[in-house]
Amino acid sequence: MQTTVFYSLLIASVFATEKDAGLPRLIDAKAAEAFVDSAELVVIGFLEGEDHSGYQELVAAAKRVDSVSVAICTVKEVWADYGLTSDTISLFRKADNHREDLVLAKVKKLEADGLVNFITTNELRYITEYNQVTAVGLFNSEVKSHLLLFVNGGTKEYAELKARLGALAPEFTGKFLFVLINGGVKSNSRSLGYFGLKSQDLPRVGVYDGDADMKWLLPKGELSTERVRDFCKSFLQGDLKEVKQAGAEAKTEL
Repeated sequence: MQTTVFYSLLIASVFATEKDAGLPRLIDAKAAEAFVDSAELVVIGFLEGEDHSGYQELVAAAKRVDSVSVAICTVKEVWADYGLTSDTISLFRKADNHREDLVLAKVKKLEADGLVNFITTNELRYITEYNQVTAVGLFNSEVKSHLLLFVNGGTKEYAELKARLGALAPEFTGKFLFVLINGGVKSNSRSLGYFGLKSQDLPRVGVYDGDADMKWLLPKGELSTERVRDFCKSFLQGDLKEVKQAGAEAKTEL
């Protein structure tokens, strides 16, 4: 909480805003760094100005994706810090230390719908709920190891486990993507089946190694922070490599 307040104060001190401006403006490198650090996911429009192509479209997109912080920067010296030379809309996400650039000169037709799609398909958080849209970002990420929380939405465990694993996820930034799979959603039944699970078996935690296409389940029991942390470390240390994979047999698990 104190960190959040600190960043809020820092950003407030280095943003330049106008009463009628649609988006906050980042006036120097310090402001840009503070903005990028202020949330799990942010978007910066590195644009020539508010009267140039891309600005109004970005404003409209920001209103439709209001869970994501969006700002603009017109200062070319700051652009250079990020290796940019032309109008670009950049998405910064902490879950895998990734930056995704949309160079406007390469966009055939710039529309708010396209920018909304750009943001939502690349939206990953410390714990990301799996669906058809977020799947794109998850599988395009350079981080191929996923810690999966299988839990039925609407249950008493859902919010508690989501918060617990979301708090653990920053410890494994760049090593794991933490993914929540709602077992109560029919379209997720294939994901459960891949691990040999059914909705009545939940909640459970598993690891998926995208590079090797291998998967493991944490044994049944309390899904404590310590157990999940140790499970992640076991994978990173290579201790799961010889363990029979989840879903290989009806009751296969670690």
